[in-house]
Amino acid sequence: MIKGQNVILRTVIETDIDQIFNFSSDLAEVGDYWSVSLPSAISLKNKFKETGMWENDAGMMLITNQEGEILGQISFFKGLWYQAGFEVGFRIYKNDQRGKGYLTEALRIFCAYLFELKPINRLQVNTLKGNYACRRVAEKCGFVYEGTMRKAAFERGTYQDIELLSLLSEDSPKLMDLIQR
Repeated sequence: MIKGQNVILRTVIETDIDQIFNFSSDLAEVGDYWSVSLPSAISLKNKFKETGMWENDAGMMLITNQEGEILGQISFFKGLWYQAGFEVGFRIYKNDQRGKGYLTEALRIFCAYLFELKPINRLQVNTLKGNYACRRVAEKCGFVYEGTMRKAAFERGTYQDIELLSLLSEDSPKLMDLIQR
């Protein structure tokens, strides 16, 4: 468990799976930029049983408030096999919890954690063009816009551009400077 000022990042436990499924299945809450692909409860439970949602090249943590209420998720995974580092994805589950700074703090802490945990020098965020909230969160955490991949994703019935942002390890704060002790 990693405690920040307003959020806690923790790995997933088995009793979280039903709640994660329910959050991920509520299309009214996913927002305009998250995939509308509905998860399978069985595959989610099997993935947890196989990996605990944490492997060497991919993992997910939950974002909670200080009282332990689940707010969202943050994850890392290997994008293209030949690229250095990992891609990072994140979301707050409910509309009424967005815009409160939780993701900015969680992303800053998560990136610092990955840089200390893994022998990597780069993380990246890919976001659909027009997702200003996601881009703003990434930029607040030091990510730099690198370019646009034209019509690189099929989402919600159309091909859409993806904006690529990256963070280098030397531009990230140290984990111990971000956590509450």
